[in-house]
Amino acid sequence: MLNLTRLLTGTATPGDGLRYGETTAAPGGLPPQRQLHHRPVVVWNITRRCNLHCLHCYISAADRDFPGEFTHEEALGFINELADYQVPVLLFSGGEPLLRPALPELMAQAVGRGLRVVLSTNGVLITSQVAHTLHQTGLSYVGVSLDGLEPVHDRFRGKRGAFRASLDGIHHCLDAGVRTGVRFTLTRYNLSDLESMFDLVEREGIPRLCIYHLVYAGRGQGARRLDLDAAQARVAMDTIIRRTLRWHETSPQAEVLTVDNHADSPYLYLWALANAPDRAAEVYRLLRRNGGNSSGVGIADVDNLGNVHADQFWQHYSFGNVRRRPFPEIWEDTRDPVMHGLKDRKGLLKGRCATCRFLELCNGNLRLRAEAVHGDLWAPDPACYLNDAEVGAGLAPSAPVGEDSGNGTRPARASL
Repeated sequence: MLNLTRLLTGTATPGDGLRYGETTAAPGGLPPQRQLHHRPVVVWNITRRCNLHCLHCYISAADRDFPGEFTHEEALGFINELADYQVPVLLFSGGEPLLRPALPELMAQAVGRGLRVVLSTNGVLITSQVAHTLHQTGLSYVGVSLDGLEPVHDRFRGKRGAFRASLDGIHHCLDAGVRTGVRFTLTRYNLSDLESMFDLVEREGIPRLCIYHLVYAGRGQGARRLDLDAAQARVAMDTIIRRTLRWHETSPQAEVLTVDNHADSPYLYLWALANAPDRAAEVYRLLRRNGGNSSGVGIADVDNLGNVHADQFWQHYSFGNVRRRPFPEIWEDTRDPVMHGLKDRKGLLKGRCATCRFLELCNGNLRLRAEAVHGDLWAPDPACYLNDAEVGAGLAPSAPVGEDSGNGTRPARASL
C-alpha cells in the first residue's frame, strides 16, 4: 500500500507509522502511529457470506451460510491471541462482515485489547444506526468498495441500487464521525471512471481514495482479461498522480493510495526524478522503507474457517489452521517452503524480476499473479508495467538527484 499523498507532497497521514516506521502525530485527532511493525497486519475474513455478487471477488463469496465458521467464543479467543501477539492492525473483511452476528462486540473487544481495527465493507448495510454503533466500537477506519459510478458499480456488484446504498453508507459513517474512504479496484472496464471517482470523493467530501490493482484470485482468477495492459496502467498512474496533486491543493488532509501493484513504487520515483527532483531522495527513502510487497511477511490473512494465508488473495494455499495451532506459531514456522520463500524471496525470483534495479522497492511484486499466469510462483509478475529501460536489468538503482547513479544513465521520463 503506497500513500501517494505522503510521497508526492510530504504531508503526514495516519498510516505513516506502519508504512515507513515513523512515529508522527496523525491528523484528525487520531493517536500517533507505532513505529514500523515486526508483526503482520491481519486481514480476517470473518464470514464468507455476502449480500452482493461481485465479478472480481477474491473469496468467491455467496449469500448463504458456510458451515464451520468461528463461533462467537472462538472469535473472541482468536482476537485475544492476536492482541497477545501484538499485531498492529486487525482488518475485518468478508464476504460482507456486517452480516456476521455480533460483529460490533468483536470489534470492541479488539479495540479494548489495543488493536487498531479496520472494517472493509460494501457499505450497503450501513444505516445511520449501524454507523453510530460502529463509531462506538472505537474502530479506526471503514473502507467502502465502489467499482465506478452507478451503472458500472451496479453491474460489477450484481445488484441494481448498490451504488446508491453504498454511497449512503459512506455518508452515514462520516456523519457519525467515523473515518471513512472509498476502495476502487481498477479494471479496463472502469478505467474511464477513474477521473470521475476523484470528482466523486472531492464533491462528496470523502477524505480518502484507495485505488487497487486487480489480483487474479477467486472469481477474479480467470479475469486477467479484466486487467489493464501496460499502457493503460501508465495512463492510470499519470491520472492518479495528477489528481492527487490537484486534490491536495484544495484538501491538504485528503489521502490517495494505490495497492497491489508495486511497480507503482519505481514509477513514482522515476516520476519524481523527472518532475519533482526536490522530492526524489525522500520518495526513494520512503519507498525503500516500505519495502514493496509484504505477502507472508507484513500482511497475513485468516479465512472464515481459520486457515492462515499469505494475504487475502491466497485462499488456495494455507500454512495451517488457528484452531489446531496458535497463529504466531504458524506465522513464524518457515519449514513451509512457500512461507520460507516469501520471507526471503529475492534469491528465488526469475526473469527480469530477479535482476530489476528496483527490487528493493517492489520486492518482486505479487507472486500470486505470476503463479496464476505462468504456473510458477517465482516468475515475473505479468502486471509489471515498467519498460525494459526503466527496469534496467543488472544496473544499479537510479540515485536521487545530486548523487551519482554509477551507471552513467538517466532514468526514463515517466509521462504525465
